[in-house]
Amino acid sequence: MRVQTVDVREAHGRVLCCTIFRPGGKKLLSKGHVLSEEDVQLLETEGLRTVWVTELDEGEVAEDQAVLQVGAAMGCGSAEVRLAAGGRANLIAAEDVCVLVDDDLLRQINCTSSVVIATAPNFGYARAGDRIATVKSAPFAVSQKELEVILGILAERGPILQARPVRNPVIGVLYSDHYDGERARMLFESVVRQRLARFQTAPRYTLACTETEAEVSKALGHLLRMEPTVLLVASTTAPAGPEDVIGRAMVRLGAQIERFLAPVEPGNLLLLGYKDSIPIVSAPGCYRSARPNVVDLVLPPLLARYRLSGWEIASLGHGGLLA
Repeated sequence: MRVQTVDVREAHGRVLCCTIFRPGGKKLLSKGHVLSEEDVQLLETEGLRTVWVTELDEGEVAEDQAVLQVGAAMGCGSAEVRLAAGGRANLIAAEDVCVLVDDDLLRQINCTSSVVIATAPNFGYARAGDRIATVKSAPFAVSQKELEVILGILAERGPILQARPVRNPVIGVLYSDHYDGERARMLFESVVRQRLARFQTAPRYTLACTETEAEVSKALGHLLRMEPTVLLVASTTAPAGPEDVIGRAMVRLGAQIERFLAPVEPGNLLLLGYKDSIPIVSAPGCYRSARPNVVDLVLPPLLARYRLSGWEIASLGHGGLLA
């Protein structure tokens, strides 16, 4: 890349090395801007005689082209790539999505000297039109060889980011209490609705029952027949382990217990199981308040019909201190 000062009349097609401001301080043209004939005329009108520009050498790729290529290769799913100012490309959610991120691959790409990538948090929820990632290049140009290495890594190991759509999720909720399930409904229903509203959804099917193994198992069976995307259990009691009532009722139905205990505060008594492909989430105490807790972390991937594993629950510890 060659940097030089040239006569304004010879600047057509060149790339600005620095931002140009009017005398009053208003920005005229930004650094990295490719000068057109109209830009040249504008600069002459503003009284400029010379301008500081750069030219690409052979084997270099302009920053805009480089970030667009990396942006297209790094993501998949319901997202689109849009060029932004300053050698940037943004990934924008095309619809409501859950963002899934490969942390190891992201770190590997960010160790290069050519581009860096910032993403929304893993398992984060994004509305249509939200920015979920940004790719930024080194100023002005990227080595063609380095770009090919990055694109090769992404082709072999990518994508870094998946925008997994959240489409018309169906939510089932079971309210349970040792004495009267309707008591749990009365205590928790408002908070359940507030929490689900954050993800543009609401309960479709609800039941309430006394918290015994037989009653919980029966109620869960009824809700499972509705084939919900996610089944939430809002209980007034806190289990000592998966061998307590809720866990035994899930096993009685033939569900697989995936994980008990989450490294998240509040919400460490999370119990996650699956009946076939349907997740059942028990999170005692998490519906007493609308403040962020473990349910807000696990709901986006589950609403996007992603099978969350026990290993991934364990990985929530980094950043899991929510209060």
